[in-house]
Amino acid sequence: MKTIKISIQDENTLVLQEDGHKGDLIDLKSIHEIDIDKSTIRNVVNSIKMDKFNEELKKEKEAMKRESQLELQLKEQEIISKSKVDISKKDQEIIALNSKMETIAKQIESDVKLKAMEEKQKIEEEFRQKLSAKDTEISEIKNKKEIEEEKVRSAEKALVSFKEMRSKMSTKMFGESLELHCENEFNKIRSIAFPNAKFGKDNTISATGSKGDYIYRELDENGNEILSIMFEMKNEEDKTATKHKNKDFFKELDKDRKEKDCEFAVLVSLLEKDNEYYDDIVTVHEYLNMYSIRPQHFITIIGFLRQGSLKSLQLQKQIKFLKNQNIDITNFENNINEFKDAFARNYSLASDQFAKAIDEIDKTIDHLSKVKENLLKSDNNLRLANNKATDISIKRLTANSPSVAKKFEK
Repeated sequence: MKTIKISIQDENTLVLQEDGHKGDLIDLKSIHEIDIDKSTIRNVVNSIKMDKFNEELKKEKEAMKRESQLELQLKEQEIISKSKVDISKKDQEIIALNSKMETIAKQIESDVKLKAMEEKQKIEEEFRQKLSAKDTEISEIKNKKEIEEEKVRSAEKALVSFKEMRSKMSTKMFGESLELHCENEFNKIRSIAFPNAKFGKDNTISATGSKGDYIYRELDENGNEILSIMFEMKNEEDKTATKHKNKDFFKELDKDRKEKDCEFAVLVSLLEKDNEYYDDIVTVHEYLNMYSIRPQHFITIIGFLRQGSLKSLQLQKQIKFLKNQNIDITNFENNINEFKDAFARNYSLASDQFAKAIDEIDKTIDHLSKVKENLLKSDNNLRLANNKATDISIKRLTANSPSVAKKFEK
């Protein structure tokens, strides 16, 4: 057994300087400075440094990657939290708008009910006034009825008087007194039944040279004509050779009525004594507003025509009142329609504002979606950057820079 000298060839190889056998010893002291390959040692040292550098670089890359991911997570959480706050605010605004809309609707409904109640009270008040007017009208009708009853009693008295006179007087005498008889009968009840009427002889000859016997005219308190009647009185003696008929005088009477501007024409006749048709009040259909009567119906026909004229005036007033009522109803409907239009306009404006608010919320959501999309894109870019940072090496960095590579080697 002997001690063998050696030398270092490289970092992985030792070279024997002598022949050796199993059991020989290697003398490390025999390695002198001249035997050490300095370049090999330098390479070993550089290799050790490079391994350490790569290890440190890997650690830095991992730390940067963790920090980047954490920062991205924090930013994403911050954006999501901010979006939730914004969405919560918009939800509160929507709730506030809905509440405001409900308040406005309730207020409008309350105003409609109040206005309807006011209109109802107004209509009830008008109805009470009309009812009071009707009571007054009923009272007036009762008074008129009493007057008419008085007229009837007067007519009955006149009829009795006429019968008595007829039984006492000859036909000729009665004929001469027919006009006077009618005038007297009228004057008996003028102050009671016809206080505003005028009844007298027709003394004005028309352009055609004719005139009637008597004209009746009555005016109301305002000077408006209520009733006008042209009267013609006819009688003849029993000994007269030519017997006249009532119809012989209708045409002339109608002409007198028109020329004297009277509404009605009445023939008071004792002609055709044996014709029972003329014993009652007869309407002459061939001519407008013409009647034929016996003397006993003289007062009755005046009362009948007067009552009809008063009723016609009353109906005209009622028609005018109803027309005014229709106008009031039309105005009420117009007011309701105006209110509906204003309500619909305000509701439309509120609805448009609500729609705009919803649109703004949608825009905000779209904006946040775009921000999120951009963040995702940013995350993708950071991921790509991280990948590139992971793949980085000294060799790649100094691929086109030999001088820098040399500095790293030193």
